[in-house]
Amino acid sequence: MALSAAIILAAGEGTRMCSSKPKVLHEFAGKTFLQRVMASVGQLEPETLAVVVHYQADRVSEAARSYDANVDIVNQDDIPGTGRAVQCAMAQLTQERNLHGSVLIAASDMPLLDSVTLKKLVAFHEQSGDGATVLTTILDNPTGYGRIIRDRDGHVLRIVEQKDANRSELAVQEVNTSVYVFDADLLAEAIANLDNHNAQGEFYLTDALETAKTRGTVGAFAAPDPLSVEGVNDRLQLAALSKAHNRRVCEHWMLNGVTILDPDTTWIEDDVELAQDVTVLPGSFLKGHTVIGQNAVVGPYTTLIDAIVDAEAVVERSRVQGSHIGRAANIGPWTYMRPGNELGEETKAGAFVEMKKAHIGNGTKVPHLSYVGDAELGEHTNIGGGTITANYDGVHKNRTHIGSNVHVGAGNLFVAPVEVGDSVTTGAGSVIRHAVPDDSMVYSENTQHIVEGWKPAWER
Repeated sequence: MALSAAIILAAGEGTRMCSSKPKVLHEFAGKTFLQRVMASVGQLEPETLAVVVHYQADRVSEAARSYDANVDIVNQDDIPGTGRAVQCAMAQLTQERNLHGSVLIAASDMPLLDSVTLKKLVAFHEQSGDGATVLTTILDNPTGYGRIIRDRDGHVLRIVEQKDANRSELAVQEVNTSVYVFDADLLAEAIANLDNHNAQGEFYLTDALETAKTRGTVGAFAAPDPLSVEGVNDRLQLAALSKAHNRRVCEHWMLNGVTILDPDTTWIEDDVELAQDVTVLPGSFLKGHTVIGQNAVVGPYTTLIDAIVDAEAVVERSRVQGSHIGRAANIGPWTYMRPGNELGEETKAGAFVEMKKAHIGNGTKVPHLSYVGDAELGEHTNIGGGTITANYDGVHKNRTHIGSNVHVGAGNLFVAPVEVGDSVTTGAGSVIRHAVPDDSMVYSENTQHIVEGWKPAWER
């Protein structure tokens, strides 16, 4: 299978999204529409991958290059239409290189367009010998889509838009997905003959099929999964498609040994990895490259973003991002773990704890109401409630080092940079500003004063 070029159409504004952001940069399951389509098309390894831009061209171009540094960016002029987009692409690509073989054209607003379907489409096109092939699908309710009208041999006679269809044509359930494969030479000829003599004043790519028919036949390949070729034009469609996709993701994991108590309130992105016997409780969001080990329990109401949760850990009602939770650790409820944390085995970050770039040794506990940032804690240390590592001096973030087997009293304040040795005990309310040696007890003098008979000024 030789794919000479792939052209992704990403020039539109997507006005029905009612957004200041181009439609192709809206997210679906953690990745933008454009990123997902480029990834699927890229797996076909086309000799050239081009993205056509126009609305907020710089913004879309920057995103496209971040997904693939070798992508060709094509700027569409102010003349509207998918046909015009392909005209601009072919003019640039044929000037830079000699196109031969097949050219794939795909819209960028189909976030579930997958490489398996595209490979089958290209293979079908090349085996059929047709000059052009349309990717279609069968819908129970085809309302709003252009209908595919075939001849007796299965070739495409025409594509009829709904507003132009008669009663028999409206009964057809096979619809156009706006994904095509053309022979490169035929495509160049077909788009050269396009015009905008229509109600919208646009150059339609579907009109190129008429030219293709004069040179031979136009084939159609029906995608086996309608969801994979469903487009998104507004936020209602985005929500519905996201829900349908997420349901499939949850079903996949449940069939592979994961307990998900309520798939309707559990959201799992595509790159998440779950081991057998993981339990995901309601209201949980698993995002990015999150990996969860065997027998771990997540939720309820937990968000994990690019997190690693080892076996038997429990993460309850918390938000964890870019952190590693060790085996049998216990996190939450209401814990906020910002990026860069490493928690060892059987550790604890209790209620209303915040951590950032903290390394917590095996068996160490930070039970509640504490902030541990830019800190390293040894093994089997216990941090009293309300303890803070004061890591910021107004200019720099400084580190706190607390050893192993340390007992920290309630309400302590560690003013970084500071180092506390092993087997140290600190008194309640202590402010630790200087290094503390091993096997010590440290406390801050805090004299209590009583003023009898005192009244606030407003009473006096």
